[in-house]
Amino acid sequence: MNEDFVVEGFNVPPHPKGMVLNGKTVRLEPLNVDQHSEDLFESNSLDIEELNWRYLPYGPFKTLETFQKWLTDKATNGDPSFFSIVRLTDNKAVGVASFLRINRNDGTIEVGHINYSPLLQKTREGTEAMYLMMEWAFDNGYRRYEWKCNALNIKSRYAAQRLGLSYEGVFRQMAISKGRNRNTAWFASIDKEWNALKACFETYLADDNFNADGIPKVSLSELTKPLLYKLDNKDFS
Repeated sequence: MNEDFVVEGFNVPPHPKGMVLNGKTVRLEPLNVDQHSEDLFESNSLDIEELNWRYLPYGPFKTLETFQKWLTDKATNGDPSFFSIVRLTDNKAVGVASFLRINRNDGTIEVGHINYSPLLQKTREGTEAMYLMMEWAFDNGYRRYEWKCNALNIKSRYAAQRLGLSYEGVFRQMAISKGRNRNTAWFASIDKEWNALKACFETYLADDNFNADGIPKVSLSELTKPLLYKLDNKDFS
């Protein structure tokens, strides 16, 4: 028997619902409609062309009331388990993300329903939020961390690989979203890759990696690209 397939010492990891993740630039806390909805709606209103919603199966929301109703439906769920991303500089909720497909018995978990307002996109805060979620999952015993997106969503595909999640293929005709076919691209990282990935994040997020204008000296993709698993030894990046 191939010893690589023997699982030893695995303990069922905890469920993420209700936790708070504290970083240097952001805090992730359970989505609370009363506390976060106005901030989130205001932040998303900066997306004038409503591009954030293009590949999501819901939205855009034209009024605060409809947005709050949708959040209320989601905020009480255990799977997906939604979190607001709060920017520490002004304590403002500027995005959301969730854990979903939480399979504790097999130690697998997915990050998804990621919706970064323009205030969070392409920022150090946005990267740290993803790092905190990945760190929590692996530090608490999950074996596999997944990211899935519409195969047409090139920005999401790039984001996954920038974070060190390796491309694993496309599931064709996996869903119908807003009346259109959705092929789903899969990305993932596994526990034995985490230590190397964590070092990449720590290097990237370090204060001395950013100049006075907040521009990183070394990009995260430069650090993580050598670690990406090549499917069938081919480069699909």
